[in-house]
Amino acid sequence: MSKRKQKSRRTSFKTRHRKRPKKSVKLKYEEPDELKRAPHSFVIHRGTVGKYILELETDFRKVMDPFTASNLQVLKKNTLKDFVSISSTLKVSHLIIFTHSDICPYLRIARLPQGPTLMFRIHNYSLARDVLSSLKKPMTNKKLFINAPLVILNNFIGNGSHIKLMASVFQNMFPTINITKVKLSDIRRCVMLNYDPETKFIDFRHYAIKAVPVGISRGVKKIVQSKIPNLAKYNDISEFLIKPSMLSESEMEDDPNSHVEVPQKLPYRGNIVSQQSSIRLSELGPRLTLQLIKVEEGLLNGEVMFHELIHKTEEEKKLIRKRLAEKRRLKEQRKIEQAKNIKKKEELKEIHKQKSLEDNAGLETE
Repeated sequence: MSKRKQKSRRTSFKTRHRKRPKKSVKLKYEEPDELKRAPHSFVIHRGTVGKYILELETDFRKVMDPFTASNLQVLKKNTLKDFVSISSTLKVSHLIIFTHSDICPYLRIARLPQGPTLMFRIHNYSLARDVLSSLKKPMTNKKLFINAPLVILNNFIGNGSHIKLMASVFQNMFPTINITKVKLSDIRRCVMLNYDPETKFIDFRHYAIKAVPVGISRGVKKIVQSKIPNLAKYNDISEFLIKPSMLSESEMEDDPNSHVEVPQKLPYRGNIVSQQSSIRLSELGPRLTLQLIKVEEGLLNGEVMFHELIHKTEEEKKLIRKRLAEKRRLKEQRKIEQAKNIKKKEELKEIHKQKSLEDNAGLETE
């Protein structure tokens, strides 16, 4: 057999038994309905703000985790229209804006895409790092921020629709909880909002939730929680476990109202199902003291529904409504004119294209 035939046979064998590349299968990932329905947020700042307000912005993003853009970069050239335009594609329902004037900082919460907008004055605030540094045993576990916090509203009762609106806005900023399906191990944080009707201040607090077994000495608790105790001072382990001074100070001062029966398995060790445990709160920060100043009907530019400092008569309100209606009419008129101009430009472009094609055709025939 000639060498040429052998070579052809080898090549044919290789091509026949060659492995064909596998077709790439694109898997369509669909989010569950709970994630789709959950409210998402943008936390941004507008204007020139100091470094502390920027840090407060990042702290507030941690509060809103995991349903917020935690790594969102806000540039000077970005306008509110940019955030509103992409909000529908990213399913963002709330826009939280920090600003700073010559007097004090402000917090605005807007419901996308059409409002209303609530404007709060920030009287006092403490950053998360300051709150954690003041605690003896701060909780800084990253797993706390995997799930959304529980919202607790207190004393949002009084005359005026603005109080009910405040309560509904704060509730709708966080996802609702289905009591029949919720897992207690997922509830690791809570946001508390307390309204004082006399001062009209709102105290905003952010806590981590921890369950601790009741009636166990400090020594037993260390062993249960897989912490190796130091037994150098004791002759026997029984001294470490039975010694009366080993009862923890927090256990001695524990409030019986915080004792609950554990219905489900919890992430912290020592908590047994259908046994008594004590609920403890550890503050995470930030702290905010807010006051509602203004409620606007639209997205930062609508009619003022409520104002804490300025009160206007019905005649003044009518004049403001007329001005707003005139502004809207002029805006619509400008949009129509712009659309007409764009259409004219497109028609002129088409005419020029046709003329150039005809001229080229004439040159080719010549």
